Amino acid sequence: MSVAVLSFLAFGASQVATPGPANMALMATGARYGFRASVPFVLGVTLGKQLLVWPMGFGLMELATGAPGIFAALKWACVAYICWLAWKIANLRLSPGQVETDVPGFMAGLLVHPLNPKAWVMITGGFTSFVGADTSALQATAMIAGCLFALQVVLHPTWAYFGEQIARTVAGTTFEPYLMRCLAALTVASVLFVLFAGANA
Repeated sequence: MSVAVLSFLAFGASQVATPGPANMALMATGARYGFRASVPFVLGVTLGKQLLVWPMGFGLMELATGAPGIFAALKWACVAYICWLAWKIANLRLSPGQVETDVPGFMAGLLVHPLNPKAWVMITGGFTSFVGADTSALQATAMIAGCLFALQVVLHPTWAYFGEQIARTVAGTTFEPYLMRCLAALTVASVLFVLFAGANA
């Protein structure tokens, strides 16, 4: 097979399962609003990566090579968004299971991965490291997209559920603000790690 599916699944699982901007947002949303209220946001985050995979599979990588200035600007716009998201997380206070009018929904979830540098790096790595040179764009993109979707359907809800369970333990305690600041710091640290690791690769 021209796409190393099993190897990519192992790689993808290591990326999707580990802390990053998307998972921190999922955990913080589950912690703040409860798992059930977070489901539309979880679905949006899960499908949002497809908005990256398909354009990248059909030539976005070539455009990135031909117009590096545009992509550099896009990269730092993404960083600014992630930092804003981290600031929001740091200032959240937990009310597990309490549904409010400002619960992030499906459309908010769709934006998370397109603005997530970790997602860009992971997808780029998938196409460059696990796809044979003779593979058609359609076959490669369909396989990468399908593998990532399968992993996200399992792992993204897990992060939101885990957030709700943490909230039940620390909500209203002296540990609450420290937890949210820690999540915010992990969000920023994950995106900085990806950027600097990519720059040194």
